[in-house]
Formats: sequence, C-alpha cells, structure tokens
Amino acid sequence: MPKITADDFNVLMAKEIPWAKEMGINADDIGKGTATLRLPFAESMLRPGGTVSGPTMMALADTTMYAVVLGVIGIVKLAVTTSFNVNFLHRPSPADLMAEGRLLKLGKRLAVVEVTLHSDGHDEPVAHATGTYSIPPDRGK
Repeated sequence: MPKITADDFNVLMAKEIPWAKEMGINADDIGKGTATLRLPFAESMLRPGGTVSGPTMMALADTTMYAVVLGVIGIVKLAVTTSFNVNFLHRPSPADLMAEGRLLKLGKRLAVVEVTLHSDGHDEPVAHATGTYSIPPDRGK
C-alpha cells in the first residue's frame, strides 16, 4: 500500500504547492513507488510555434516525482529535488499531458525516480525525465 493516496496528494498540492494546482495538475493514481498525474490542456501551456512548452512539461514531471517519493515515504514536506534531467522526445499534441512515474531506487537519504510524459491519446512519449530527491534525515518532524 502507498503511504499517500492520490486524493491526499491533491489536497497537499492545494495547500502546499499552489502553483501546481493553479496549473491544473491532478494526481489520478499513486501506488507504492508509482504515480500517474494529468495536466489538462490549456492554451497558456503553448510556446511560440504552437507546441507545449518545456517548462510546463518539466513542472509536471517534477511534481510527479514528488508524488512517487511521497507514495513510498509518506508526507515529508522537505523532500526536495536535488537533480533533474529531461529529454524532449516528440512534439506534444495540444492535448492533456499524462505523466507516469516510477521509483528506480530508494535509499536512506536519496530517491531516484523516472517519469515518462505522453500527450493524451498518443502512445509515443513526448518526454522522459529522471531525478533525484533528497530525503531529510528527520523525515519532516
């Protein structure tokens, strides 16, 4: 069982990560070491050239990583990104973005996560991100 549900994470976003909630990011599912988040399409996501902007995709990927980490360690507000890498693979369609994250490794102080992003309705990934989260030794006490 995960240590946080999708509903719990959505409440946490509304209270503690208002920019993510304002963007429309929503957790659909959180499992133990997995998370699926959705970002509904909005015209404001587009960059010149009519494609979804990189910063939009990066925000969704990082938020998904946070959801994955909290799914395995519980609500630890000071778990933070220490590294982030993204590869943009295909031009995203003007559609909802789906992010699927999974835990690669959990240690005492670090968690390594990967996230694949898709435009809703398309099989090919539009981006792939990896990141490392630092977990505080006191686990948020």
